[in-house]
Amino acid sequence: KPAVGGPSFADFLTQTQQLRFSNHAQKRLDTRQITLSDDGLKRLTSAVEKAEKRGGKESLVMVDDLAFIVNVKDRLVVTAIDAQSRGDGVFTQIDSVVFADPAKPGAVR
Repeated sequence: KPAVGGPSFADFLTQTQQLRFSNHAQKRLDTRQITLSDDGLKRLTSAVEKAEKRGGKESLVMVDDLAFIVNVKDRLVVTAIDAQSRGDGVFTQIDSVVFADPAKPGAVR
C-alpha cells in the first residue's frame, strides 16, 4: 500500500524500469543531432525488455537507422550512433542484437 501522497507500487515499478541515458550517450545524441520520437523511445524500451527476457547483458538495439548500445541490467543507454557515425560498422563487447521494429498494423503491444 502506498504511503500517503507517495507513488503506488505499480508506479514505482514503472519508474524503475525507465531507460536512462549515460552522460556519454546524451552527448552523442546532442553532438550528432539525433532525436528519438516518443514511438522510437517506446520501441527502444520494448527492445531492451526483450533482450532482458532472453538474458542479454550488453545489447545493440537498432531503431530504424539508429544504433544504441544498452546495458540491459541497469537499463542504461551507453551510447547512440546514427548511420553517418557508424565507421566500419563493427560493434564489440555486446552479447545480443535486437531490432526494434515498428508495430505491425493491428498488432497488440
